[in-house]
Amino acid sequence: MSRTTTSLEVSTDALGAIEWRTIAIVSNVACITLVNSMLAGILVVCLPTMARDLELSSALLLWPASVNSLACGCTLLICGSITDVVGGRKMFLVGAFFLTLTTIACGVCKTGIELILFRAVQGLALSLCLPSSVLIITRNIPVGSWRNTAFACLGAGQPVGYSIGLVLGGIFVQSIGWRFGYYIGAILTFVIFLISIFGIPADPVSETQSLSTILKRLKSEIDWIGCLLLSTSLGMFSYVLSVLAGGSSRFLEPAPITLFSIAVALIPAFVFYVRRQERLGHKVIIPPSLWTNRVFTSLCITVFIVWGVFNAIEYFLTLFYQSVQSLSAIQTSIRFLPMVITGAATNFLTGWLVKRVRADILVLVSASITAVSPLLMAIVKPEWSYWTCAFIATACTPICADVLFTVANLLITSVFPPQTHGLAGGVFNTISNIGNSVGLAITAVVASSVTLNEKGPHVETLMDGYRVTFWLCFAANVLVLGVVAFGLRKIGQVGIKID
Repeated sequence: MSRTTTSLEVSTDALGAIEWRTIAIVSNVACITLVNSMLAGILVVCLPTMARDLELSSALLLWPASVNSLACGCTLLICGSITDVVGGRKMFLVGAFFLTLTTIACGVCKTGIELILFRAVQGLALSLCLPSSVLIITRNIPVGSWRNTAFACLGAGQPVGYSIGLVLGGIFVQSIGWRFGYYIGAILTFVIFLISIFGIPADPVSETQSLSTILKRLKSEIDWIGCLLLSTSLGMFSYVLSVLAGGSSRFLEPAPITLFSIAVALIPAFVFYVRRQERLGHKVIIPPSLWTNRVFTSLCITVFIVWGVFNAIEYFLTLFYQSVQSLSAIQTSIRFLPMVITGAATNFLTGWLVKRVRADILVLVSASITAVSPLLMAIVKPEWSYWTCAFIATACTPICADVLFTVANLLITSVFPPQTHGLAGGVFNTISNIGNSVGLAITAVVASSVTLNEKGPHVETLMDGYRVTFWLCFAANVLVLGVVAFGLRKIGQVGIKID
């Protein structure tokens, strides 16, 4: 009896240690995403005030927001590949440290150009953290309920952090000033960095490697040419899309047209290269044969569209409240509170449901609910009460993106080999970042085109442009339903522990 009792106590202690380690890991990786998304939300609400204080021209008004995604999106694949060699913990710590420095820099900057440059470097630092977060989770948390919860919490960081930032941004603008948002963000990031030193376990393989071994692995195990071709093309596309979001006429300038032409030319070069690499049995960043997997391809298309729509709806909801209804920054912020609640609740509920309900059903139901958001905003009238349409639309906006984050990460990491889960995290975040850029660029061009081609009161023409944009987002959500119904049907539950 005593032996059985002792064994049971040891098992209980071991289980408790695993749970505390999991909580420490999830808290750190989720909080770093939450804080960065919070800063993005603060930026959106505070941007008019920041532009006045830093003398940022209207031609560069969108760049503080877009340059961060641009820098992050085009370096994620390279950083993810390096993470698989160097180790998740090291990359995460380096990223968190530089995020702290760049966040401080954004808070003390004196000009608009400085803010844009620091936001770009901040995006590079974030690209170190995102893939390493996925690798840390998959290498330290076994498949099952805990990993499902970990990805759900990681997913909650983005929409919840962004929504909190929208709320705090309005408070800071009308009280202590927007710079304190960055100071607070820097303090939180540094605290996460310190806790991560002790809370994130060392990777057994990478921590024991010598420098020469790491350099050899970096040379032999990473498809540098493929990374460079794809990252360069994506970076140029992202830049052109950012320019396009500021006005379709700017696309006709020499620089955007040149970069767009180069980006298009790099695509067939990349396809030819990776096919040759796979045929010869060499290392390839994303094997072309992977795209023949209907589930993987459909999932990537879904992530791309959903994140583009999600970003666009958030952006135009902000414009609707401020530019059409003439609400103050703090009143706008308060109206985003339902998004915080539904975003957090959806992620935690998804972590529990994901191994009990078929993944395609989860995504279909959540996409149907989210489709209500642009539909309501397409028919809303500015004089209507907030509770009539805007409240429901705001609350429904993040649901599909939150469900998809957990489902997509679980599926993508199951498709990629365990030794390349850093790259898998890079693939997911690259697709979502590019989706953000494309969604914002297309909707911004559509809205401005409709507004410029109409005559009448400024507010009415603005609303007509926004209304067409919301109809476009609704159509994109309907397209998602079709892709999910065809491509993800009968994939079953994900995140189930296989003995």
